[in-house]
Amino acid sequence: MDKWLRSKWFVSILSLALTILLYVFVNVETTTSQKDPRYTPSNSEETEQVENMPVNIKINDEKYVVSGVPESVNVSLEGSASILRPTARQRAFDVYVDLRNLGPGEHTVEVEYANIPKGLKAYIEPKTVDVTLEKRATKTFKVKADYINEDKLPKGYELGEPVIEPDTVKITSSDSVIDQIALVKVFVDVTGLTDSVHKREVPVNVYDHLGNELDVKIEPKNVLVSLDVHNPNKRVPVKLKTEGELPDGLELNSIKAEPNEVEIYGKKDLLKEIDSISTETIDLAKVKGSGKIDANLKWPDQVKASKKTVIITVELKQKLTIKDVPIQAEGLGAGLQVQFEKPDDAVTDVAAEGKEEQVSNLASDDLRAKVDLSGLDKGKHEVIITVTGPDQVKLTPKTESATVVIS
Repeated sequence: MDKWLRSKWFVSILSLALTILLYVFVNVETTTSQKDPRYTPSNSEETEQVENMPVNIKINDEKYVVSGVPESVNVSLEGSASILRPTARQRAFDVYVDLRNLGPGEHTVEVEYANIPKGLKAYIEPKTVDVTLEKRATKTFKVKADYINEDKLPKGYELGEPVIEPDTVKITSSDSVIDQIALVKVFVDVTGLTDSVHKREVPVNVYDHLGNELDVKIEPKNVLVSLDVHNPNKRVPVKLKTEGELPDGLELNSIKAEPNEVEIYGKKDLLKEIDSISTETIDLAKVKGSGKIDANLKWPDQVKASKKTVIITVELKQKLTIKDVPIQAEGLGAGLQVQFEKPDDAVTDVAAEGKEEQVSNLASDDLRAKVDLSGLDKGKHEVIITVTGPDQVKLTPKTESATVVIS
């Protein structure tokens, strides 16, 4: 046996024999499959479910509108997997209802299919649907705009009148639905809006008297809305509000706010009613001297101001009595002497009045009281006492005149 296997001729003859046997087997199998009707191919039939298949409507849409047709149906496909799967995956067929030969009224129609490849079967659920055909009607309606989230508009801003382009639309449906139309609106969201809106595209919505949205044909479906956003303002004075009294010896020389005007923003109707903006109440009893105070401003709701606080400058004046200021005699002629008879001690009290910072630290050394004796001869005379001191301080001697004796 080993000798045969090593023989070149034996191996060649064996290979030829195997080739002939394989050829005969293949031909027999092919002939059998072609002649025997009971032969089952390797690709067995399968089923695929196609859900939500859109339903097309064949209708004379110049005359009628229809209701009751479902948007989609479910379709079961059955057939060879090699055809079935790509058809189901690609949805390569049509589902429709044909209403072209029907008139107005209620009808039960069959949901049909087309363009399904040969060798596939289709089963539709539901197979029939109840529809209503009505005469088609078209009417023109005015479009109105409505704002949403208007309460979220920034404080002080107000909205102008909207401009809608086009401001009318054509609505097509059945006569009965057209009669139900109560509102044709577009909605503009104004949340946080501070800039004007220029030709914003928004969809048109149609509602009945109960606020239910109606499914109708709208031409055009969208319109352009332009809207001015205003921030009205005006300048008003700052009004200072005070209470209480200053401590003894102090008087209010001046009190003023910086700035003394502020700009306020709000709706026009509100601004018309406002003539000034008040500060918070300032208690004068707590003011100990001249200086500056930060004060908050108070304004009505729905109004805002350019500033939240102002600086209040308080300037006080003080009255102070400076005692025993010496009275000096001036202008006495040569060889003459003077003696004060009244006041006999030649001193006077002086009332000083002026800014608190100038008056509070005054002493008698800062003042000069005098009488002018120029041109007076010997004898008794009554002369006016004058007092000088710091500028802008009012000085008044308690004794207006003095009696002197010249000898």
